[in-house]
Amino acid sequence: MPGDLPLFLAQLLRNPREISAVVPSSRMLAAAMAESLGPLDGPVAEFGPGTGRITRGLLDRGVVPADLTLYEMNAVFSERLQREFPGVRVLNRPAQQAAEDHRGTLAAVVSGLPLLSIPEPVHREILAAAFAALRPGGRFVQFTYGPKPPVREDVRDTLGLVATPGLRVWGNLPPARVYIYRRAAEFCAAPQGDHAFRI
Repeated sequence: MPGDLPLFLAQLLRNPREISAVVPSSRMLAAAMAESLGPLDGPVAEFGPGTGRITRGLLDRGVVPADLTLYEMNAVFSERLQREFPGVRVLNRPAQQAAEDHRGTLAAVVSGLPLLSIPEPVHREILAAAFAALRPGGRFVQFTYGPKPPVREDVRDTLGLVATPGLRVWGNLPPARVYIYRRAAEFCAAPQGDHAFRI
């Protein structure tokens, strides 16, 4: 998307505590985050879309604009997203609001938030809100830059989640790994091609 980097860097310099990456997500990471989604999945929320690279990946995979809601706390990014993605619902409010906005109806939540660097109570609130918003069988897609899984172990255990490690994306700065989280009870009850882990 034209102008991504200058806008991103301007906001990074202005709000360094709000933005965790050094450059926007790559198109390859966006494609990996969107890989499991498509036009038949239904409503999707994205947490922390930033400049919209992953948003574009979701739309390119066929997610219908009217089925996509973006939660972005940065007002400048929110305004940019509204201009760039007509038909997509852009909300300048916390991700935790998704629990009330979409209770039990979302097919997926896709997150670009830096979960492991977020304070523990907020980390817990975000995950709880995501799974409150997800319908049965829904999934939470998250990437991380580090060697650890992106959801804190105690939060995963409290919410009863399992993770499927996804693609490792070398074509990103820094390299990233995608994880898909589901409710353990639902994952174990249904036949799955993926192999899930309690990680």
